[in-house]
Amino acid sequence: MSFSIDLAGRTALVTGAGQGVGLGIAQALAAAGAEVLVNDLRDQRAAEAVQLITDAGGRARSAVFDVTDPAAVGSVIREAGGVDILVNNAGNAGVSGFGSLDPFVATTPESWEPYLQVNLYGVMHCTHAALPRMIDQKWGRIITIVSDAGRTGEAYMAAYCAAKAGAAGFGRAIAHEVARFNITSNNIALGTMKTPLAGDFWDEPRNPQAQAMLKQYLVRRPGDPADIAGMALYLASDLASWVTGQTYPVNGGVSFAL
Repeated sequence: MSFSIDLAGRTALVTGAGQGVGLGIAQALAAAGAEVLVNDLRDQRAAEAVQLITDAGGRARSAVFDVTDPAAVGSVIREAGGVDILVNNAGNAGVSGFGSLDPFVATTPESWEPYLQVNLYGVMHCTHAALPRMIDQKWGRIITIVSDAGRTGEAYMAAYCAAKAGAAGFGRAIAHEVARFNITSNNIALGTMKTPLAGDFWDEPRNPQAQAMLKQYLVRRPGDPADIAGMALYLASDLASWVTGQTYPVNGGVSFAL
């Protein structure tokens, strides 16, 4: 058995891959030999991500679509001839990056919709479109990026927490259905990340809110996209062929520190 990771000949779709965690995962998969469809809502951001990957010697194509639009999702995946690896990374954490920050009693069903549409229904649409090819060829990898907030809950983030918990449950349910086709489905639960969405939140060393958050982590720093990319690369590979239906916290040890 080889313990190296070689994804040559595989096609991967990474949603929300124009920046941050998604970009890090796309770069890792491409470096291992996969051709990566880089999804983003913005043409320029997707194109810049593709350029970064190809400049490093990888293979990538832009895939601009909205994960909440099932017709658009299906069209892109069909035009690509299907995908072997799906990374459901696109998410909506609100303008702040920390959910809506509204008390639950102040929310409405309408205010929940943006979180449910991207974080839950978007995962459903992409998985639904990707599975037929995986089933036909009897090989596939589904990796869904969820959040510690979906497990622990967070005040003023009910919609976001519920959507992420739903996505995690969906990923585990799918694992039961598709295991017989040699398809795995796993989740990666993130802790607090240093990504463009966080702005300069982590750059000010005297930021009391940032320092208070870091005290909850055994590894005293926010996560970096590369921290998540390593786990995603493993789950996408044949090394993880006996791993499915799991949710892996990649969070600097916050699960133990809490």
